Amino acid sequence: MTDDDIRSAVAADVSAVKAVTDAAYHHYIERIGRAPVPMEADHGANVAAGKVFVTGDPVLGLVVVEAHEDHLFLDSIAVHPDAHGRGVGRRLLHFVDAHARALGLTEVRLYTNALMWENQKIYPKYGYEITERRMDGPYDRVHYRKRLT
Repeated sequence: MTDDDIRSAVAADVSAVKAVTDAAYHHYIERIGRAPVPMEADHGANVAAGKVFVTGDPVLGLVVVEAHEDHLFLDSIAVHPDAHGRGVGRRLLHFVDAHARALGLTEVRLYTNALMWENQKIYPKYGYEITERRMDGPYDRVHYRKRLT
């Protein structure tokens, strides 16, 4: 599997997008005391809007991104637990960088729940730096950015 294997999701992928997202985030429910936001997303609307990119057949991983004027927002990244350790997440993060560059954007932003400590170990390894930590409604979030060169 290469970055070339990442494609825009289509309507037929919506159930797989939901299944992979739920599998990837389900274990956080008990830790954070509620379903993580990606589990409650309108996956059909995100796919229809062209925000979702998937990899694998069947789908093993995905990203949900949204282009803004000055950055690409990485709304969600999900890898099915059965695919952990195969480099799927790494390929998806590299894809996000390439996608931002293709759109002429020089920064990627994201946030993660402060209780998702695993993510806070991963993102700095890929060049992300913490910009702030703040409460967004009931969520304690750590915000990151990556400047692309």
